[in-house]
Amino acid sequence: MKNQPDASKTHQLAPFAPTAHRLGLYPVVDSLIWIERLLEAGVRTLQLRIKDKPEEQVEKDIQSAIALGRHYHARLFINDYWRLAIKHHAYGVHLGQEDLDIADLNAIQQAGLRLGISTHDQNELARAKTLRPSYIALGHIFPTTTKEMPSPPQGLDSLKHQVEITPEYPTVAIGGISLERVPDVVATGVGGVALVTAITKAKDWRQATARLLHLIEGQDRGLLC
Repeated sequence: MKNQPDASKTHQLAPFAPTAHRLGLYPVVDSLIWIERLLEAGVRTLQLRIKDKPEEQVEKDIQSAIALGRHYHARLFINDYWRLAIKHHAYGVHLGQEDLDIADLNAIQQAGLRLGISTHDQNELARAKTLRPSYIALGHIFPTTTKEMPSPPQGLDSLKHQVEITPEYPTVAIGGISLERVPDVVATGVGGVALVTAITKAKDWRQATARLLHLIEGQDRGLLC
């Protein structure tokens, strides 16, 4: 599915299209159902992360998710499937470090898509900055069971430091962030908080989403039906 682009394509990139400096609550979910639920609940930044499936199996859901995001005027990022994101005019793409080596970054930039990049340490953060993305994700902050991580958790002190040395880019904290940990994460100055199970495994996902919007964005939407 992925072909190695010419190395020259990653040099001298123009800046990617900008996004909001404070992205706020940023759920990362793996299905169209969750995309629709969260948009209806008032979430305006989110990511569709479907892993390890052929493009032909995910294209319909990606196309539908992009259409929903456009309908709600939301910032919807597509994880990994950058070709489909370009084809269906997504708001943005999110890539991990390994994806940066194989994606055609020039094609993404020239299509006008926003780009978010995952980082896990200072070296990856420095690399991300050279690519001039729309935002940078900093993680993982706490231990997480959502995916296997090759590096130890960075913790709040490291997050605060990385936010301080990255004033020119929107930043997003990710990894093991529970509802109870959100106030401490927000206190670091990070502009966005990405989470998964704090919503998808909550006893009442509507209540959890409303609470998270209040904690992160200062919104008080009450219980959403």
